[in-house]
Amino acid sequence: MTSQQVKNRGWTVTMAGLGINLALGILYAYSMLKGEIGKLFPGSGDPYAYACLVFALCMILGGKMQDKVGPRLTAILGGLLVGAGFIICSQTSSYWGWILGFGVFAGAGFGFGYSAATPPALKWFPSAKTGLIAGIVVSGFGVAPVYLAPTCQYLLGAYGLHQTMLILGIAFIAIVCGMAMLVANPPAGYIPAGTPAVGSAAAKKSHVEDKTPAQMLKEGRFYTCWLTYFIGAGAGLMVIGSIAGLAKKSMGEMAFIAVAVMAIGNAAGRIVAGVLSDKIGRAATLTIMLSFQAVLMFAAIPVVTSDASSGLIVTLLATFIGFNYGTNLSLFPSFAKDYWGTKNYGMNYGILFSAWGIGAFVLVKLSAALNAKFGGVTVSFASAGVMLLVGAMMALTLKPKKVKVAAEVPVGIEEEDLVAQKVK
Repeated sequence: MTSQQVKNRGWTVTMAGLGINLALGILYAYSMLKGEIGKLFPGSGDPYAYACLVFALCMILGGKMQDKVGPRLTAILGGLLVGAGFIICSQTSSYWGWILGFGVFAGAGFGFGYSAATPPALKWFPSAKTGLIAGIVVSGFGVAPVYLAPTCQYLLGAYGLHQTMLILGIAFIAIVCGMAMLVANPPAGYIPAGTPAVGSAAAKKSHVEDKTPAQMLKEGRFYTCWLTYFIGAGAGLMVIGSIAGLAKKSMGEMAFIAVAVMAIGNAAGRIVAGVLSDKIGRAATLTIMLSFQAVLMFAAIPVVTSDASSGLIVTLLATFIGFNYGTNLSLFPSFAKDYWGTKNYGMNYGILFSAWGIGAFVLVKLSAALNAKFGGVTVSFASAGVMLLVGAMMALTLKPKKVKVAAEVPVGIEEEDLVAQKVK
């Protein structure tokens, strides 16, 4: 296989992973369906929360599956499960039917599909491009509402909720399973173009020992990563829903613009953070992003509590919050590869990703409780800001220790040459 063929194959896998996530991103466009779903069973729980939990659990199962049998079958299973879940919802108005369809089947499909999109793409590229490739693949999930929101709005108006779910279910099976055929791991023994030569100082510095999940769970930095992921993702999700509601209050029927722009910010954050982290390091990038998000939380309080907030201010706020939230989804997949290697990457990142699911479930519930207790969003936004500052301080501890590379003196080198090398 020539280097050009290898390069092209890597980008094909990356674009296929991006395509899978563009389809699976219906999870983020759920707000477009939420109003109609709520009419079916008012006062009951939200299937979305269950979908997030099942999503996180199946990221572990999907990661294990893709490590063992490869990403293609795992992605196909994800597409079939999402499609089946939506089709189940299209045939019932029962609350528990929707819990089964959207919460369990679709939630599981999100987990299996998402777990198979990023790992194979990362394996085709050297560590210097880890952040960039992870950012591109996961950006699909973030930007999906840009096209899914107006699509759902049109389908709901033309066909109603149940027919919309049926159409989306069939479409997802076709798209995800089709994209899955382009996803593959590199051949055994493959070394990405641009990888430092074996034995060089750069190779020794960038070498990562492949760790099993059991070994990963014995490391203190796993728990630091987990808690910062829990805070970064959960705190972002705490307020995203409130921003969407505020946009509707200040912008009326044009609120979808704020949702779409927030989605673009979400996707952009994943790519920008990925590229930046390749340049200045993951820990430094994460610290900056969490600190910026904390500042935004406090700055947002007067905006969200005012009845006179302009649509422009709300849209800008939504964009930056979406941007910062999105950075988590490219930084933590990169941390997982940097720290624990690629051999068991699927399951290792799946375990780490549980922080996203639990953070979404716990902190969104906490936000709702605080809003109900204090009659507004001020306390929940302030709480999110404090948690993000704590997360930023924790992120500082993730900075890698400097690796000392032993000097190798070639046979026959003169002493004065060695001194000259040291001076250089």
